[in-house]
Amino acid sequence: MDYLSVRELSGDAVRLTRTDPRHLGGFSKVSEANRTTAASPEADFGELLARAFNQANELQHNSMELGQQLITDPESVDIHDVTIAMAEANLSLSMTKAIVDRALRAYKEIISTR
Repeated sequence: MDYLSVRELSGDAVRLTRTDPRHLGGFSKVSEANRTTAASPEADFGELLARAFNQANELQHNSMELGQQLITDPESVDIHDVTIAMAEANLSLSMTKAIVDRALRAYKEIISTR
């Protein structure tokens, strides 16, 4: 575990690092190229949402494919991989639904304040 030195501390801001490229968010020592595309302030909000929805969709498709593969050829896939894929798909769908519901609620609140 890396500890922050006194020179790296300033106020209440702390720079987070991602040590594993599979982890979500933050900045990565491993992939500096992804940092500029994922967290750039110039990125369009619509593009970010579309990318997030596409990623959730890909997780759902991957989960379905692994489930079908488990049914048709059980020896070719590990049950743990199927379980993990289904859990990831479920979590991504739940988070996507929560974000959409929250955005719709905010929009309705803005409209109703006129």
